[in-house]
Amino acid sequence: MDIIDDILLNKVSQEALESKRKRKNYNFHTSFEDPVNRMLNALEPGTYVPPHNHSDPDKREVFLILTGQCAVIYFDDEGAITDGTILDRDKGVYGIEVPPGRWHTVVALEAGTVVYELKDGPYIPVKDKNRASWAPAEDSSDSSEYLKLLENYIYDHLM
Repeated sequence: MDIIDDILLNKVSQEALESKRKRKNYNFHTSFEDPVNRMLNALEPGTYVPPHNHSDPDKREVFLILTGQCAVIYFDDEGAITDGTILDRDKGVYGIEVPPGRWHTVVALEAGTVVYELKDGPYIPVKDKNRASWAPAEDSSDSSEYLKLLENYIYDHLM
């Protein structure tokens, strides 16, 4: 039995905090072949999730906020921000389903943010995400500056 409780959320959040990437997954699926990937995704402020989509094969992705607060931002094919929302239980916004092929990213806004994430399987690492050519790579020297641009958009347009 997999129980999602404060003990598990705190454990995964602590691992994210200690991680160089400032995020950590806790998988419920036991095989990459599983038709539905299910996981906790702990995100700390300062983590940079490069904009990406899931296509070829098409996969939808769902985020349900459990603790904290995060923003999901959508982009067009050229990298312009088209829309976004803040997932925040206290404000009654609990989740979002990202359609297949839609460019998006997730930005943590509070320490201890954890989302329950579902994504169509199977997980094939080389094909799981199509990273946007118009955004910096995760380990790029430009990623911190790009994350600040995203955060400015959030605070100027979504809050």
